[in-house]
Amino acid sequence: MADDTTPAADTPDAATAVADAPVKLVQTVEISDVGPCKKHIKVTVERKQIDERFDEKFSEITLSDQPTVRGFRPGKAPRKIIEKQYYPSVAQEVKTQVLMASLEQLAEEQDISPLSPPELNPDAIEIPKEGPFVYEFDIEVRPEFDLPDYKGLKLRRPTHTYTADEKAAERKRLLEPYGQLVPKEGDNPAVAIDDTVTADVEIKYGDKVLNTLKEVRFKVEPRLALSDGVAEDFGKVMTGAKAGDTRTVDITLSQEIGTAALRGQKVQAAFTVHDVKTTRPPELTPDLLESVFGVSTADSFDELVSTLLDRRLEYTQRNEARKQVLELIAGTAKWDLPQDMLRRQARKTLARRMMEMKNAGMSDAQIAGRRRLLEQDVVASTSAALKEHFVLQKVAEVEKLEIEDDDLDAEIDRIADQSGESPRKVKARFEKEDLMEALATDLLERKALDLILAAATFEDYELTPAQKAEQTEDVATVAAAAAPGEAA
Repeated sequence: MADDTTPAADTPDAATAVADAPVKLVQTVEISDVGPCKKHIKVTVERKQIDERFDEKFSEITLSDQPTVRGFRPGKAPRKIIEKQYYPSVAQEVKTQVLMASLEQLAEEQDISPLSPPELNPDAIEIPKEGPFVYEFDIEVRPEFDLPDYKGLKLRRPTHTYTADEKAAERKRLLEPYGQLVPKEGDNPAVAIDDTVTADVEIKYGDKVLNTLKEVRFKVEPRLALSDGVAEDFGKVMTGAKAGDTRTVDITLSQEIGTAALRGQKVQAAFTVHDVKTTRPPELTPDLLESVFGVSTADSFDELVSTLLDRRLEYTQRNEARKQVLELIAGTAKWDLPQDMLRRQARKTLARRMMEMKNAGMSDAQIAGRRRLLEQDVVASTSAALKEHFVLQKVAEVEKLEIEDDDLDAEIDRIADQSGESPRKVKARFEKEDLMEALATDLLERKALDLILAAATFEDYELTPAQKAEQTEDVATVAAAAAPGEAA
């Protein structure tokens, strides 16, 4: 039975709709591979519809009272004279119309999954006076691979029951930013993890001094991240040092520094300790609990601690699941991702990673430290994240998963509830920081991963020491560079 709201083909409404429908261009498209995740596209638009557009534009000018042609009264100039005088502006207008229509038609008719806008400069394209209109460009696209059966996967899942000591440590970590920094008690006290140290630092590569830092204050964590390098054994080496002592730590320089010979190299940083401080925890007052953590009692705060640890465990579980899904689904695919593309995608990828960490309940300081680690080798970290992204995006396409405005609003409400901000303020911040696209992408990938996990079977195992450390250990950060003259 026909839908009563659909006009019959011979009705006036249907005729008007057909007449108003845009006329498709007659064009041929040639697509060729020109490198990893890159295609060259050549489009040829036949002349007939281009001439029709020129004729339409010149007719509009001729019939109007406006054309001014030297030596002729308004409206009296011959058509050929008008065409000659107005050709440059009309050609520009026709070119814009045809190019936009052609690109829209290309997107509709061709199976192309672009990662970024085409490398196309409209100003460099000219529409010819005769013959077809030809333009070509390169474009980055997602890698092509086949999806095997992703339902019913067998995955391993880390689990853990948090002890009273682990909950106490998390409680201390949450309260620490609101405590008071005081001199550590005792006669020349020794440095321990979580202490705050002031030190002079001399950084050398062989006999060459790369940088000298005076009276730098930093918190002692297992790892220390400078703007261009990471000291993996920082906490272990510094533990036990006292004022006046010098401890030397290896710093692995970033793969992103400007001097190729220093990328990934180890340099030595000598820390001469001046003083050692510790953080005196704040009093757990109702005002602190309410204003900072949004709870009213100490028991509610303990529940919050347990909730955050559970979210952290879920974050680890999902990360491990993503790695396994990638290995099982795309293990046979060749992931040859060009470095220039990886660097361009780095910002978006980092934004998604930061959002995942925020969702896991990590503090801004924890996120900043982990971001610094990812930035040390942005190509490698982006490559791993993009591979997961491509797999989950393809699953979303196959399953026809989509993110609606209601999904975004619900997620913004959830973030607002966790942060204690209003939804309007959260949305404004995301829009200002250009993160709405990253939020939508994160939600879509979560939907795809949830679909895979819902159909998977799991073998549980105890959280490994490395996974536990990733959850609980923070990364100390210093704004200075190990090799400031070598920055990229």
